[in-house]
Amino acid sequence: MAEPITYNVAFDLVDRLVALAPDSKTYAARHQREKVAAATQGSYDALFDPALPGLSLAERLLVALYASRITPSPLLAAHYRKRLAETDAAPADIAIAESGKPAEASSPRLAAILEYTRKLIEKPVEGDEAALKTLPAAGVSTPAVVTLSQLIAFLSYQVRLVAGLQAMQALESQPGRAAGTPPAPFPPNTAATAPGAVIKNHGFTNESLEWKAWLDVVNVETATPEQIAVLEESHPKAKVSDYYLFLVHQPEILRQRSTAFNAIMYAPGGLSRAERELGATVVSRVNGCVYCASVHAQRFEQLAKRNDVIAQVFEDPATAGTTARELAIGKFSIQITDAPATVNADSIQALKDVGLNEGEVLDLLHSDAIFAWANRLMLNLGEPVFPKA
Repeated sequence: MAEPITYNVAFDLVDRLVALAPDSKTYAARHQREKVAAATQGSYDALFDPALPGLSLAERLLVALYASRITPSPLLAAHYRKRLAETDAAPADIAIAESGKPAEASSPRLAAILEYTRKLIEKPVEGDEAALKTLPAAGVSTPAVVTLSQLIAFLSYQVRLVAGLQAMQALESQPGRAAGTPPAPFPPNTAATAPGAVIKNHGFTNESLEWKAWLDVVNVETATPEQIAVLEESHPKAKVSDYYLFLVHQPEILRQRSTAFNAIMYAPGGLSRAERELGATVVSRVNGCVYCASVHAQRFEQLAKRNDVIAQVFEDPATAGTTARELAIGKFSIQITDAPATVNADSIQALKDVGLNEGEVLDLLHSDAIFAWANRLMLNLGEPVFPKA
C-alpha cells in the first residue's frame, strides 16, 4: 500500500450497508469494539485496493459478487454489482458472476478463480490441495493466490457480520417484543471428560497439531522490512509458522486480518474469552477444520479449566452444551455458519433469553464470523500435521 490505511467511521461500509443509525443500540455495541470495526473496514480497503497486483480489481469484484450471490447475501451482492459497473469488467463476465456457472467464464483463468471461490464458499472442506493447485496451473501467482484466498475468506466473514447485525437491528426495532420461552431445566452432562484428557472423535482432537502450507512460503531471511514488521505484529511465533509465512506474501492484508482477529478474540470485557473460544470451536467443527478445532478446544480448556463441552462439540455440535447458555451459543454458531441468510431477530432473542446482553451477542457474532475467515485459510492453504504415534 502506498499510504497507510486509516479508519473514518463516516465511511464505514458495514454501517452504511446495514443502515445502522448512530443512536441505535446495535451501532453503540458495534463501536464499543472500534478496533474490530476499523480492521474490518481496513481489510476491505486492502483487499480492494486498485493498486494491489496479481488480481485485477475487476477480478476481485467478480469474485465478491459471485461469493455474495451463492452465500447468499443480496445486500452485499448489490454492493459489489454496483462497484463492478465502475470497472472495465466484461458484461459477459459480470453476467456469469451474477447468474452463471464458473465453467462459462470467458477465460480458463477466471473459470479457475470462480470455481475455487465456489468450493470455499459452499463447502470449504472441499478446497483441498488439488483445488488450490488449479490456480497456479491457470496462471495465478503465489501472492495472488494469497490475495484470492484472503478475499474469499474475508467475504465469508463480512457476509456473516452483516447478517448478524441486520438481525440485531431487527430485534431492536421490536421494542415491545416479549422474551422467548425460558430454557427448560437442563439435563445432567453426559460427556464428562477429565481435564487434560485427550479427546478424539469424528476425526477431531484436542491434541496439539502443526500445520504446513501447500505452496511456497516467504523466507524470513529475504523478507522485506514490511513483511517482518507484520509478522512481528501478528503473533509471537509468526516467523516460524507456515501459516503466517504464507499469508505475509500480502503483508497489508495480513496486518488488517491479524488486527481484527486479535481484537475479536482477546479484547477485555463483554463475552467471556472461554465462550468466544467455544463459539470458535463449534464453527470449526461444523466447517470441518481439524486444526482450528484443536487449537481452540485447547484454549477453551485453558480458560474454563474443563473440557466436557468440547467432548460434546466433537461428538455432535447441534446438541453440545453443559448449560442452556452453552447450548444456545452452539446453536447460534451453527446457524450463522451454515445458513447466515436465515439469522433473524429470533436468533438474537434466543441468545438474550439465556442471559447474553447486546455486547456479548456482538462478541459471539464476531467470534463466529472471524472463524468463517480463519477456517477457510487453514483448510484451503495447507493441512494439519498430527503428532507421531
